[in-house]
Amino acid sequence: MTDTMTASAVHLPGRLGDPDMTLATDPRSDPRMVAVLEPLGLSGRADPVPLSPDSTLEDIRALAAVAEPGFEQVSEVLCAGQPPIEGVESRTEVIGGVDGNDISLYVHRPTAASGPCPGILHIHGGGMVILAAAGASYVHWRDALAARNLVVVGVEFRNAAGALGSHPYPAALNDCTSALEWMHAHREDLGVSKLVVSGESGGGNLTLATTLKARRDGRLAMIDGVYAQCPYISGAYASMPPELASLHENDGYFIANDVMGYFVEAYDPGGANLTNPLAWPWHASVDDLAGLPPHVISVNELDPLRDEGLDYFRKLARAGVSVAARTVNGTCHAGDLMMPGAMPEVYAASARDVAAFAHAL
Repeated sequence: MTDTMTASAVHLPGRLGDPDMTLATDPRSDPRMVAVLEPLGLSGRADPVPLSPDSTLEDIRALAAVAEPGFEQVSEVLCAGQPPIEGVESRTEVIGGVDGNDISLYVHRPTAASGPCPGILHIHGGGMVILAAAGASYVHWRDALAARNLVVVGVEFRNAAGALGSHPYPAALNDCTSALEWMHAHREDLGVSKLVVSGESGGGNLTLATTLKARRDGRLAMIDGVYAQCPYISGAYASMPPELASLHENDGYFIANDVMGYFVEAYDPGGANLTNPLAWPWHASVDDLAGLPPHVISVNELDPLRDEGLDYFRKLARAGVSVAARTVNGTCHAGDLMMPGAMPEVYAASARDVAAFAHAL
């Protein structure tokens, strides 16, 4: 029995089979990804952060403020050298949010559009805690989508920490809701036919939460489709429940559970909303999901967050929602969206899939 169990454990994927496994040594990793991440020191095991369970909210916010420029620099390096995407124009709109704050919206559209085309409300990543829609990699992504005959609106929501913080839940969700309402109200001006909410990582959380909030508020007719990428939706990064095996399998692959756990505290100080689906959509019931518009859930094979996204997909299917899922093999968290130079085919495939979904509605 012991020999059989040992032999089986050896063949488990990632760190389930080898606690010392890293992106650099995992045989599933796309070698192009590893080649880009290795010089940045990001292909090995993520270093523990200098925090503890006794750290204060201010300690966590201070760490986020220090970490944010590093994340921004990595995004810029991974996106560097990309030529501007032709056939796209952009402008900035500033709207008033429901909390009385100003929200910048970045509108990208194809210059050759001859009539209404689908619109994407894009919500950027960063765990609802750091990063900005104005970042170079997000501008490039919105341009890449707009070049596929889409009108794309990026929302600069308030973060829970960093340069745009400190605004805990529900500030970011309120700002995304305000952006949705504005985009819906201006469909004709924007030349938008169908409206899709889409985002990755923390933006995937807010994509799903914005949709759930629209359902609760009786505004679901504003949304024609939902495309969530590598969604950060469980909030369970400290407890690491066994049903979310990827939290164990891929911990420390580009992102790590300890950092995500501290970001949970920054977003929802004290954990009052840990099971609130509007803060952490993984906790939505099947009944909460019934009647939602068509969805796509896209995940990354080597991402700690992979299984919470797939679990949400299965729950949507049980609720009778029209839903599809895709797994981008060989990639870390958001790896298909960060490396247009190193993995152009992978990047293009994800942009193509978002566009195809929007055009098919």
